[in-house]
Amino acid sequence: MNLTPPRILIVEDDPGLGPTLAAHMRAQGWQADMATHGAEALPRLRRVAYDLLLLDLMLPGVGGLEICREARKLSQDGYLSIIMMSAKGVESQRILGLDYGADDYLCKPFSLTELAARARAQLRRASAMRRMQPAQPLTFGELRIDPGSHQVACGEHIVNLTAKEFELLWFFAQHPGKVFSRMALLDQVWGAQHDGFEHTVNSHINRLRNKIEPDPARPSYIQTVWGVGYRFLTPEQA
Repeated sequence: MNLTPPRILIVEDDPGLGPTLAAHMRAQGWQADMATHGAEALPRLRRVAYDLLLLDLMLPGVGGLEICREARKLSQDGYLSIIMMSAKGVESQRILGLDYGADDYLCKPFSLTELAARARAQLRRASAMRRMQPAQPLTFGELRIDPGSHQVACGEHIVNLTAKEFELLWFFAQHPGKVFSRMALLDQVWGAQHDGFEHTVNSHINRLRNKIEPDPARPSYIQTVWGVGYRFLTPEQA
């Protein structure tokens, strides 16, 4: 049993909010490091295998979106969870954050209780992915999904997926041909902590298509069922 507490990096330039977030994370029994700008955060992300990144969108110098994108590249196993925080609550900003690889998005001001709950949900899901018993890999044409190694390959090419992208793809692959609404996917993959915004599913589907489809504009695996949702098709079903 791993008794090491989760390690969290908080990137927040507000001199009042940053220390408050760090203190609250430590009160949960977690390790919390702080950075106030990208030039400080990126070297930390390169040195330390963090479990969770709490990331402000609006930062001086290197912005939150760029840090999010770089953090995803550095997290080769996909287990780093990213919660983006921003005073910009408009839908376009939420979608942009999710498109850059964030797992969750909180609009300021938010309660520390809600933040902790969302952090716990992300940490639980990442932990569950690590503990996933190695079921047999599934192969669909050139696409191979291996839950044991948490790897996806298209032919000879290894595909880098985030933990949430892998979880979504694995869920689809276990139910080939079945149509799921966006809300059903939120319930099944994101669980009780999802925010109810169906564009979260759309963003993850788009990223998956860009990574696994031979032609993302004409997807063969993850197909849209207009007015209903999405389904995963095997090459035989397609």
